[in-house]
Formats: sequence, C-alpha cells, structure tokens
Amino acid sequence: MGKEGNNKFFESVSANFDKAAAYTHVSQGILQQIKASNAVYKMNFPVKIGGKYEVLEAYRVQHSHHRLPTKGGIRYSSKVNQEEVMALAALMTYKCALVDVPFGGAKGGVKISPREYTPSQLERITRRYTTELVKKNFIGPGLDVPAPDYGTGPREMGWILDTYRILAGDDINANACVTGKPVQLNGINGRTEATGRGVYYAIRCLLEDKAMVKKVGLEPGTENKKIIVQGLGNVGSYSASICQDEGKMMVIAVSEFEGGIYNPEGIDIHSLLQHKAKTGSIMDFPNAQNLKDRNEALYLPCDVLIPAALENQIHEDNVDRIQAKIIAEAANGPITSEAEKILLEKNILVIPDFYANAGGVTVSYFEWLKNLDHVRFGRVDKRFNEQSYSNIVDYMEKLTGKTVTKMERSLLTKGGDEIDLVRSGLEETMINAYDQIRIQMKKQNIPDMRTAAFVVAINKVAMDYTQLGVFP
Repeated sequence: MGKEGNNKFFESVSANFDKAAAYTHVSQGILQQIKASNAVYKMNFPVKIGGKYEVLEAYRVQHSHHRLPTKGGIRYSSKVNQEEVMALAALMTYKCALVDVPFGGAKGGVKISPREYTPSQLERITRRYTTELVKKNFIGPGLDVPAPDYGTGPREMGWILDTYRILAGDDINANACVTGKPVQLNGINGRTEATGRGVYYAIRCLLEDKAMVKKVGLEPGTENKKIIVQGLGNVGSYSASICQDEGKMMVIAVSEFEGGIYNPEGIDIHSLLQHKAKTGSIMDFPNAQNLKDRNEALYLPCDVLIPAALENQIHEDNVDRIQAKIIAEAANGPITSEAEKILLEKNILVIPDFYANAGGVTVSYFEWLKNLDHVRFGRVDKRFNEQSYSNIVDYMEKLTGKTVTKMERSLLTKGGDEIDLVRSGLEETMINAYDQIRIQMKKQNIPDMRTAAFVVAINKVAMDYTQLGVFP
C-alpha cells in the first residue's frame, strides 16, 4: 500500500466523521476543531547502520488536546507517511472517547521495514526517535504516551522507557511515559493479549444481541460460529485463539503474507501457531487446503470475518466478493468508506475498528494508572478478599452442614490477580461501549455501528471543548 492507499485511509476516516457529524448538534466550529490534527511533527534524523549513516523519516501526530496526555502507538513500516499517521491519530481520539479512556488521540511512525534491520540496529533507531520526541516535548507521562503498533512491541517500548529515563532526570513517574512495556519493566499482565481479547468481547456483544444477529439470519451466541482471520500477528492470533477457546467458535480459514489456508471443518489455532513457529509459514498446515492467493480467504463464506492486517484490505474492487455476515475490524481502517456503503447494502454488519480494537488502549490506560499509582493491581486487596470469601464459605458450611472440597474452596475463595482484574476491566469497558453504540443507534435510527460510534465519540469530545471550558 503506497501513498495513494494512505490517502484513501485518511479520506475514509474524514468521510466517516462527516457522515456522523450530521447526526450531532455540535457547531461547525467545534466540529472543525475536533476533526483537525492539533500538532504534526515530521522529523528526519541520522542513524548509523552497518558503518554508514541512514537518514530516516518519522512522525508523531497529536490529534486532540481536549484531554491530556495524548495517547497512541508507534508503528514501524516502510509505508508510513503523514496522512496515515494523521488518520490513525484521529481514530485514537474517537476510540479513547468511545471507551471512556481520558486521553487525547496521538500516533507515531518511523518509515522503515523492521525485517531489514538487526535488533541492535532497531534499538539504535528507537532510541534516536525517542530522543527527538523528548527534545520537542512530544513524550511524557502527562504529555504524550506512546504504545506498540504494527512493527513494534514490548521490546521497543522498553527501549523508549530507558531512553526517556536517561533524558528526563528525576521524574518519579517516568515509567508512565510509555505503555505496552514488558511486565518486568513495569508493564501490566494482560497487555499483550488486550487488543485481541477486546476484539473477542466486541464480537461476543454483537452475537449476543438478538436484534442485531436476526438481521443477518444468525442465532444468538458465539458457539460454533465460523470465523476467518486475515493476519496472524499479535492481534489476529489472540483474536482467533480467544474466539476458539472462550467463545467455542470455529476458525475455518487464515491468511498471512505468504498465502492462506482453509478447512471447513475447523483449524486448531494453537496447532497452527506452533506450525508457523516451526516452519516460518502457515502454508502446508496438515488437513488444510493451501490458498495461493492470500486474499482468497477474505472471499469465503463465514459468519465472522476478522481483518487483522493493515488498512484498505476491503475496497471497491473486491467488496462484491465478500460473503461474511459480520466483519469485525481488528485492524485500523481495513474497509474503505466506499466499500462499507456496499457492505451495508448487502446487509453485512460491520463492527468498527475504533470500537473493536479498543482493548489495547484500554489496558494501556490500566498500565498508565498502575505506573502513576506505583502499585500492582490486586496487591492491596487480593488476600483480604480471599479471607472474606473463605469466611462466607465457612459460614455456609456451618449453616448447611455440608463441606466443600479443597478444589471447590480454592475456586470459591480466589482473589483477583492482576490479569483477572485487567480482563474484568476490559470486559466491562467493551460491554459498556457496545451498549452506548446501540443506544445511539436506536435513539437516532442510525443504521450502522460505525456512524453511531462516531456520534458517541464526537459528542463526548465536544462536551469537553464546551462545558469544561477547553474551547474559549
């Protein structure tokens, strides 16, 4: 996807905003302010690679300062450009507002292909990029908090934290300058799976909504629903595995960069991930049919299609071939605005990206709070809760004359570990956001989830600009 594709992505985000704005009563001036990127920082910096210097192009966009800090991932991709980063930053604003995470939206990108660099070279690039952000006050616990995105992960976030610590001096909240860090570097349990888990909760909410699934001829519930996943990176693999394990759904096809595989009887996602780790590819997986064209998987009939790769995967030229009943946008912007019009005409439900993949920023928020509080989730109350639950079990045993087994007592009296509390908080967030979207759909007779989600988000940001006096 070249610059034209990135422009198409930016145009789609703008078109979706404009469509939703017509349902609001927000003044044009404030709508223009919400839509505009507040700060765009383009940088070019030298990094010594293999004995010679390369000048790299990079960006950080702070879309909205209605709340601080701003928040958004950093992606490493050869396709990065200003329009893409601006579009992603805008989506972060609307995403944070929708799920009630008190951040403004931001995004960053370095124009490199990570596969072409060694770990030590990537570390040099990451530290140099972080230095540029520090110099311009584009990073800090109360200013702008990056996170992982396409091409980056906990390793890069650890390098960012270390660089910030060196340059920020005695900031006692330095750990909160970036999220998505390794757990041993003050990260949080559950962050790695968070986006994929959020995708599952979003799908589950829709599949349990009788009125919505009736529109596409499905029975309520997740069990035995057939799903197809495009992209088996972090988000795609966790989305697929949690849908399979907790939702009892059936993965029938998977596509990756090198091609796709298909088995109408189901593909065990854990076995596939082991196969990929061993061979370096999903192809030639036992009992599955190879699909030479990786896009073929997109066109197979299924209940839920999960595009978890990059932008603009479903567009005007291929949208007529889509046979899914529901599309859950695990990636950012996988459907162009023109293609979505056709999907809606075909009665295909779309779970929009800035709701479906909000699990990442939600758990990043929990990590940020943990870093500011300087205490691990569950540390204060876990043992107290276990003792309280144990007292209740003791009382019930005395009252009934029956004794529970050791295993039953362990299950009944377990206090929440950090990951239990993170998952619970994420589930609550995704359910609450879904309810807000559905209320807006019913209230204004809005036909699609994306427009309703935008309306919810725009109204919340506008309230900050007006009622809280941010917009004089």
